[in-house]
This record gives sequence, C-alpha cells and structure tokens, in this order.
Amino acid sequence: MSEASRPDEPLEPSTAPIAGHLLSDTASIMDGELAVGGVAVSDVAAEFGTPVFIYDEDHLRARAREAVAAFGGGAAYATKAFLCKAIASLVASEGMQVDVSTGGELDVVLTAGVDPQRVVFHGNNKSDLEIASALHHGVGRIIVDSFDEIDRLRALRPGADASIRASLRVTPGVNAHTHEFVRTGQEDSKFGFSAASGAAAKALEALRGISWLTVDGVHAHIGSQIFFLEAFEEEVAILGPFLRDNGLAELSVGGGLGVAYLNNERAPSITEWAETIEKACHDAGIPEDVEVGAEPGRAIVATAAMTCYRVGTMKSLPGIRTYVAVDGGMSDNPRPVLYGSGYEAFMPTRPASDRPMAVRVVGKHCESGDVLVSDARVPAELSVGDLLATPVTGAYGYAMASNYNRLPRPAVVFVSSGAARVVIRREQPEDLLRLEP
Repeated sequence: MSEASRPDEPLEPSTAPIAGHLLSDTASIMDGELAVGGVAVSDVAAEFGTPVFIYDEDHLRARAREAVAAFGGGAAYATKAFLCKAIASLVASEGMQVDVSTGGELDVVLTAGVDPQRVVFHGNNKSDLEIASALHHGVGRIIVDSFDEIDRLRALRPGADASIRASLRVTPGVNAHTHEFVRTGQEDSKFGFSAASGAAAKALEALRGISWLTVDGVHAHIGSQIFFLEAFEEEVAILGPFLRDNGLAELSVGGGLGVAYLNNERAPSITEWAETIEKACHDAGIPEDVEVGAEPGRAIVATAAMTCYRVGTMKSLPGIRTYVAVDGGMSDNPRPVLYGSGYEAFMPTRPASDRPMAVRVVGKHCESGDVLVSDARVPAELSVGDLLATPVTGAYGYAMASNYNRLPRPAVVFVSSGAARVVIRREQPEDLLRLEP
C-alpha cells in the first residue's frame, strides 16, 4: 500500500519541481511547457482566459473505470465533489452509479441523460418535494437518514405498483482521522441513525412497515479526505453484525478516500481501498453474496484538474513575506479558508523548474483571509503577467465556488486527444444580475 502522510502533521514546503503524482494522467512536458491531454496549459489559458479549471478527461475516465473494477455495480460517483452535465454523463458512461443529495443535483444528473435507476438519492433533510421528485423519476435507491424522513415517505403513498429500494444510513461511531468539519461517522453527527443507541434497529423496523419500500441495504459515511484505511476496517467491523442480523443484501461504505495535495504527501489508490474493504468484509463475516459498494468523489476528480491563474501583483514586505496576487481566490477555491487545506503552486510554462522562492499566493478578494497557498514555493523567475497554477483542484473547487465580491466564476474546460472543450462557460457580468428584477 502507498505510504500515507497524516493530514495533521506539518509538512515542510518542497522547493523541488511540481511532483508528477499531483498532475493528471496525461500531463507531459512539450517544448518545455506543461501540456494536459495533448494541449499546452498556456494555450488553454490564452483561449479561455484565467482563472480556468482544466480537467484531464482521460484521467477522469481512468479513475471511473478503476472504481468500477474495484467495486463493480456498487461504485457510485459522489457528485458533491464536482457536478456538471459533462461529468455526470462521463462517469455513467463508464459504468458508475451517480449519487446526489439535493433536488438540484438530481435535476442536473437527469438532464445529463443518466438513467434514474442508476441514481442514489442522499440527504439528511430531504424535503417533501425532493422525495416526491425522486419517487416520480424512479431513482434506483433512496438513502434514508432520519425518522422525520420515514414519516414523509409513509405519507407520500405512491401507486400500488411502486417498488422503491432503500438503504438505511447508519452512524457507526467511527472517528476518522481527518478535519473535524468533514468527519461524519462519529456519534455526534447530523447524519444517519446510531447503531450503538439502537436507533438504527428501530428505524429499520419502521421502514420495513412501509409496504412499497424494499429495504435491503445499509449505508455509512465516516468522513472525507481520509488517508488511513484502518478507519474503513473499523467501519465495516461495526456494520457487519447489523447487516448480517437483519438480512440486508447491500453495504455501501460511502466515500472519503483522501488524495495527495502536496509534493511530499501520499495517499492510497481506489484499488488499495477496495482491497482493504474486501478483506474487512471477510473478517466481519459478511456473506460473499452481499453487494459491497462505495461512493468515491474526490478520488475520481481531484487530481484530474488544475486551476490556472494569472499573476496580477507581487508585493514584497522586507523581513516579512512576499505576496503574489492572482486573478481568482477564495471564490474559486474556498478549501484553504474553510479547512486550512494545503496546496502547491507552480508555473505551467516552467514545470521542470525548482521553486526556491517563498511566497504567499492570495486572491483578489477584499479579505485578508483570501489565501490560496499560505506558504508556497515558486520559481525565482515568477513575475507579473505569468501563469501560476495550483494542481489537484478538481474536487470542491468549482463545486464550492461563489460570486463573492461579484466575481464571475471561472470556465471549466475538458482536454483530451489534443482538443479542449468548454463544459461550463465563464460567467459574464450580466450573469451576476440575472436573479435581480
């Protein structure tokens, strides 16, 4: 298994060139510059402007295929990591199910042409309208999260011929080693039913009293950006007896597999994750005919993309630091502000260059906290007007983007086989006024 670095251990900034494992599968150096999908990053920036999210389509397909090979029909893409019609269509075409957690996500997925039977519907506070929409479209599975939701399901009473599959979301009481804001498996959680308190057993009994529901699965999710697979072993060990005792035929361990963001970080692969879960299921006595699935999101899309910016100002404060301001910021990547997440920065026109200069990469927002890379290392040649990229921004970048300070959201471009195509256009000033009468 790949060596993993604990997320809470401070890692010394690397002055080496950007590491290959932080770049997507088709990344290469052409004429001294970085190219992805056979297209120079500088050419994408010139054609589509900056900031711009650049996704390697071949990388996306490879990770989706890896997930299907690892988990079979139980592999579902977690759309919260990044969703648009293009990615929903892509992962579905590679054999993945698609999980959604809101009516808006469901609308995008269905508009993309995904078969509703391949949709898994999540959410800790599904409205009557969202549940009704899911039932109307015939989604493949509903993950039930609360007693109030059970009451809503009971009150809806669809047609006599309806048969909807459901899973119970169980809180296993696992404290995954990750940021407290993205832990979800501990007892003190807004998600699911506690196994330890007996709430899960009570909820299962109530669900089985709804004649038109086929309750055949259990689902759990213990957190996000998890580097250490032992947490998943603990999850399976706790869920195993509940699944066996209640004769359930499907187990989903959720998502949460971490990815490397820094040169000296390493994370397990999807395949290694699946191998660990398979062994844990065997050790927990889970029958071999139980379908075991997972919901990777970040692991599919994060390393597939980078964000390319243009440097607007460089401000040196003697004895303190140098600030490098780019034309995006916390509106296109809020993770550093929310979670203190670390990133690398490099010049795509000089991908093989050492990065000896210490700088703080910041955005253009009217906030002191608008920091993209707090302690970055960049080539000494960096100057105003140059391109500067942050890798591994394919998850929770555009997905969490905002219009703070009325900044338009960037374009999203897919590259493959020497061609680039826009899958989400750059917002224009008129878009910022479209909701105002």
